[in-house]
Amino acid sequence: MSSRPVVVGIDIATASVRALAVDARGEARAEARERLPDPVRGPGGTSEQDAESWWPAVRSALRRVTGALPGGGRETVAVAVCATSGTIVPTGPGGRFIGPALMYDDRRAAALNAAAQRAGAARWDALGLTVGPTAALGRAVWCLRAHGPRLRGILHTPDVVGRALTGEAVRADWSHALKTGYDPRAGEWAADVLDALGFPAGLLPAVAAPTTEAGTVSPEAAGATGLPAGCSVRLGMTDGCAGQLATGAVAPGQFVGVLGTTYVLKGVCAELVRDPAGALYSHRHPDGWWLPGGASSTGGEALAGLSPARLGALDLAAAERGPASYVRYPLRREGERFPFVAAGARGFELGAPEDETDAHRAALEGVAFLERLAVERLAGLGVPVSGPLYAAGGGSRSRVWTRIRATVLDRPVRVAGRAETAFGAALLAASGTLHEDLTGSAAAMAGPGADGEVEPVRDERAALEDAYGRFVVELRARGWLDGG
Repeated sequence: MSSRPVVVGIDIATASVRALAVDARGEARAEARERLPDPVRGPGGTSEQDAESWWPAVRSALRRVTGALPGGGRETVAVAVCATSGTIVPTGPGGRFIGPALMYDDRRAAALNAAAQRAGAARWDALGLTVGPTAALGRAVWCLRAHGPRLRGILHTPDVVGRALTGEAVRADWSHALKTGYDPRAGEWAADVLDALGFPAGLLPAVAAPTTEAGTVSPEAAGATGLPAGCSVRLGMTDGCAGQLATGAVAPGQFVGVLGTTYVLKGVCAELVRDPAGALYSHRHPDGWWLPGGASSTGGEALAGLSPARLGALDLAAAERGPASYVRYPLRREGERFPFVAAGARGFELGAPEDETDAHRAALEGVAFLERLAVERLAGLGVPVSGPLYAAGGGSRSRVWTRIRATVLDRPVRVAGRAETAFGAALLAASGTLHEDLTGSAAAMAGPGADGEVEPVRDERAALEDAYGRFVVELRARGWLDGG
């Protein structure tokens, strides 16, 4: 294998660290994974992890990756770090950790976050954001109250690793900083809110755009990881944003439907969009555009309990069957959050299945109806979705489901090749190094998967259009969707 320039994307998830080396064409050259200790979850919704475990795991993964490269890592030109949104760690004198990392799902500061929401109501409304009970902002204030004058700073996960890579403090990216109280619209920490909560803004890091150079790999880090000294360290984004970018959806009008346990629609628009219902909120794109997104309460969970073999058999039967004989909203829990917000929403059926295949086909169609409703919701907010819809997540591996989605949407669906956080981090590292910018990185590196673009099935359009109309009418009749 020849030695050619590569970038390395690092994904620090809850359970593990993954490092991925990718060349300028998007070809994976080496990868490695290291486990992290399980979070410790306790009374009152606390969720903690030993932040001291992050760097050793990253260091080990990088050492394995660079050791597998033809040039021993010398061909690496840049590295970027992406992590779970909202995880923070308190630091004291000398930058030492003075407590465990408080994880993204830690609820200990729910009351403080409610106070932050009230104190900055006008700011958050302008940003189209709600400070939720698990936001890192409240937990930062909790750290000050818990540690007092010993607290010298709050760091996000990539800030910790960036410091270890460069040997000095680094700026935070505005994606990881969002839930800690950074206002990317105004380009500042929400000082009014921080003041109201008695939290000095000076305890938070300086902030810059993702893809900005944070520093370079120090000689010490080079010796520990195999990366070359002087290698560029670029600011990353949260795992959700990086996963979106990995699909290739990086320019205004491009959106990706992520079909996992739940359905998530994320994309790019030129101007900030505000959703009065609160179902949609936005991160900021590295180039100053916006990344609106919303998560449904249904999705692949509709097929829970079926073995892979059974799913495969039902998919084949559903493809042969054609459109279902009835309409199904496959919501397995109470409450919907996107594309409409209805706490009392429940799944329903308009008619009854003829058999198991019919029921399976109706579930696939029901999730596709939610996806179309989500795209139409965006259009109603003035956000255009252009070209094919990008597709990612486990559900996108089902070719029949992808065909149904394309037919319901009446547009091609482009199945992503590598919709992974580490690959998205690699695209960010390649921006300004292997390629001129993020758009160039995505165009050169983020190709489609084996299925490529899946076209609508014209012979099924009329039946699915009729079923979608019945679906929407029923949502309105139940008072869950505006217009009824």
